[in-house]
Amino acid sequence: MRVLYFDCASGISGDMALGALIDAGADADALRELLELLPVEPFDVDVERIETQGIHATKVTVRAAATGVIRTYANIRALLDDAKLPPDAQAIAQRIFRRLAEAEARVHRRDVEQVTFHEAGAVDSIVDITGTAVALSMLGVERVFSSSVPTGMGMVKTEHGVMPIPTPVVVELLRGAPMYSRGVQVELVTPAGAAILAATVEGYGELPPIRLEFVGYGAGALRADFPNLLRVLVSEAPPTARSDQRRPDAGGELVLETNVDDLNPELYGYVLERLAEAGAQDAWLTPIVMQHGRAAVTVSVLCSPQRQDAIRQVLFRETGTLGVRTAAVDKQALERQWIEVTTRHGGVRVKVGLLEGRPVTVAPEIEDCARVAREAGVPARDIYEEATRLARDSLRDDEP
Repeated sequence: MRVLYFDCASGISGDMALGALIDAGADADALRELLELLPVEPFDVDVERIETQGIHATKVTVRAAATGVIRTYANIRALLDDAKLPPDAQAIAQRIFRRLAEAEARVHRRDVEQVTFHEAGAVDSIVDITGTAVALSMLGVERVFSSSVPTGMGMVKTEHGVMPIPTPVVVELLRGAPMYSRGVQVELVTPAGAAILAATVEGYGELPPIRLEFVGYGAGALRADFPNLLRVLVSEAPPTARSDQRRPDAGGELVLETNVDDLNPELYGYVLERLAEAGAQDAWLTPIVMQHGRAAVTVSVLCSPQRQDAIRQVLFRETGTLGVRTAAVDKQALERQWIEVTTRHGGVRVKVGLLEGRPVTVAPEIEDCARVAREAGVPARDIYEEATRLARDSLRDDEP
């Protein structure tokens, strides 16, 4: 398993992330070829090797003419589908833009589907974010962790006017992540950089014990009196492994639980949503009967050890509970891969679980099915069933 650690000593932006991943070994020429699949205005990707304060790094600059086009979240989602990127890269890119859209929706009090992107909808931001997703796929990264995040301080001019640093969207995206200002009057984290962290990172903290395989430095556009670099460290061993003797398919995870008898059931969905934002791998509710016959629910959360503090904060703040139980568990997971099938109404990504190299589970991506169903005006269950059948047929055709 390959693991990546974002060392955000000087913050993070989309171009810094892409530059660092190229510097760590992602093939720039192959990446350009895949990015050319994006159905957007013409652009060029310049990859430059530079030196800043004695450290060699890669600087990526996306050059595109300003068109004034403002894209909605639906526009971005559709153009990523049309690009026909590798399924895992497309899934990462879609997840990054989804998190960005959700943050924008919370800040502007709008429905996610009605969110419009300004800076993030520009060609350079689309290329930076999609390129980062493709580069993560190229490097075979399966798990991502990060340092604490310095945001900078002061004010910055945006399409919405002058905003405090960190901007409201960045604050929303970094909920649960450890942040600090670094004491500099500049913007160190852009919305694109924060969205990359929010969509990929499962734990924040100090650099854990790793067997370093690759290192890369991505240079930012800001000129400062400190090295404006993002460093990525790529290792072979997962940081959460407790021993080299553990089974390769087993992972040390935690289950956090609390019993709640006074939470309005109308808030259940919101609590589960907040737990997912905080890094829960899974979260569920179980009806129970407590002392004196009181009806209640047990809120259960599966998460990595790195996310337990953020998960506890959500449980205490959102449920009103006075205590949370924690138990260590071993999670055994199937090897997974993504394939894409084309239904009568559009493309759908499908997650395939493999046991000893053979497919045993097939699960179409629900968001894809819902999107295709909305656009075609047909029931989502029809799309789901057709995608499942097509995926199983495709897997049977691939069998020797």
